Amino acid sequence: MKFRPLHDRVVVKRIDAEEKSAGGIIIPDTAKEKPSEGEIIAVGPGGRDENGKLIPIDLKTGDRVLFGKWSGTEVKIDGVDYLIMKESDIMGVLDQSVTRKKAA
Repeated sequence: MKFRPLHDRVVVKRIDAEEKSAGGIIIPDTAKEKPSEGEIIAVGPGGRDENGKLIPIDLKTGDRVLFGKWSGTEVKIDGVDYLIMKESDIMGVLDQSVTRKKAA
């Protein structure tokens, strides 16, 4: 990627929602909500406290995260849609072992 976020910002790529509901109904694109789950693509170095000390970000590239419905700013880089948001906009990190079991 040719973009590097600054301070406590991260770049997130949305992970598409399921095409079917739990009951097996196929959901058309026009009825889908934007997913609030994504993968961290890039992270900034972190924010600074009052004394100027660097506070590193708890996230790393490849983490799957949940964020608010209206979080971040949508941008297009090299034809791909991304979200740029502050670390505080992210609600939590999904455990990879749990998401793999769910997919199986």
